[in-house]
Amino acid sequence: MALDFMDLLGSMVQGTMTSSPAASSRMSNAGNGIQDLLGSLMGAGQTVTQKVGGDNLAAGGIGALLGALMGNSKSTTANTLGGGMMGLLGMMAYKALRGSMSGTASAAPTQTRTQAPAYVQPTPQQQATDAEIILTAMIDAAKADGQIDSDELNKIMGNLKASGAGQEGVNYVIKKLQGPMETAKIVAAVKGRPELAAEVYSASLMAIEVDTDAEKRYLDKLAKAMGLNSAVIQNIERLTSANSQDFVC
Repeated sequence: MALDFMDLLGSMVQGTMTSSPAASSRMSNAGNGIQDLLGSLMGAGQTVTQKVGGDNLAAGGIGALLGALMGNSKSTTANTLGGGMMGLLGMMAYKALRGSMSGTASAAPTQTRTQAPAYVQPTPQQQATDAEIILTAMIDAAKADGQIDSDELNKIMGNLKASGAGQEGVNYVIKKLQGPMETAKIVAAVKGRPELAAEVYSASLMAIEVDTDAEKRYLDKLAKAMGLNSAVIQNIERLTSANSQDFVC
């Protein structure tokens, strides 16, 4: 039976929220801003489809993700959390890319602007493929400082099992954590898809506390390899740092 990467991503998100207060805070900051934006769009009588590319982002589980972040949605399934995470990342990518085009953060003169893509409704297969890439990026970020020891592996395994991941999923994550970095695979997957590159960077940023030089260097290297310019990077970092007003269109 093939792994359900949306389920596994949801379990990984829940485990990250449990083990990293800083990562949980970044998800919550971004999610609250998106909830505010969706509410304001609907209140103004404008459809989410017109403004952000698809009402699936509103219905994709963002509310459930926020409920889990706040600790008041214990019955939320891993699949719903995975869908919420993908919706959150999709909205962040849209905002970061759109903001870089409108000049909310200035790119260096020598840099090529990252084009904001037209939204295309992903197929279920594409969503599953993207979820696998996002999961790979989060795992790579977690081992970027090279300090995954046996105690940390046991902790990760415990968090995944507690969040509902099956043994096959746990084994997959542990194997990835113990294996080599997969930057080349990630870069190849996002080629020609700036929105997925922005999602990958956002997920990587949310997965860790970014408190070592090695982690900072890894994120810089990843962003450059994926072709994200400084404007997009700054927008993503702003969106996860705290202020819901940064989401205003």
